[in-house]
Amino acid sequence: MPVKLEDRPTETVREEVIDQLIMNYSHGKLSFEAFERRLDTAMNSQDNVEIASLAEDLDLQVDRDYLDSKKQDFVPHYAPSEDEEVDYMVNIFGGSDRSGRWTVAREIRTLSIFGGCTLDFSEAVFTRQKTTLRVFCLFGGEEIYVPEHVNVVSKAFGIFGGVSNKAPSIADRNAPTLVIEGVAIFGGVDIRLKKTIKEKFVAFADSMRNMFNR
Repeated sequence: MPVKLEDRPTETVREEVIDQLIMNYSHGKLSFEAFERRLDTAMNSQDNVEIASLAEDLDLQVDRDYLDSKKQDFVPHYAPSEDEEVDYMVNIFGGSDRSGRWTVAREIRTLSIFGGCTLDFSEAVFTRQKTTLRVFCLFGGEEIYVPEHVNVVSKAFGIFGGVSNKAPSIADRNAPTLVIEGVAIFGGVDIRLKKTIKEKFVAFADSMRNMFNR
């Protein structure tokens, strides 16, 4: 006998409904306006009945192709390695950038003096569950972008500077964890999601729609 809807974990119900919304939108069964409206409700509601009702009139169910595509988009790129490498980024009166698909070292150390750097982990390949980022900013700044499936622990602090962490640690406990340590002196460190969860869902839905409409 199935568990009553009201007694099921809300996050499980939410995920199932969002998957069905994306599936039906990508096949042209929902307009973008209806998809976005229902997605907003599904993400914000804590009522299982209300969430489930958003997909009651939708016929298409998720299939293996959908799940495979979702896994590629929402699961972090992970390639375990036992190498003890340390990556250095030095920015003195200049700047540097790491983005796209790149391999994340066990530890990254950045030095920004009258300069700055950007670290974008959105498509990065993590080699271990825990990565340490040690930052030092003096009259400089660093921007750190992380995907929603990576946990962030910020231990950095500012002296006549600031550290802003807007990347919530809501990923699975087995997901990669980025530990940020260090100091910003007359400078700043900005940590944020590359995309909000909603933006990620919408981008994935649009990519699926484009794939099915070729």
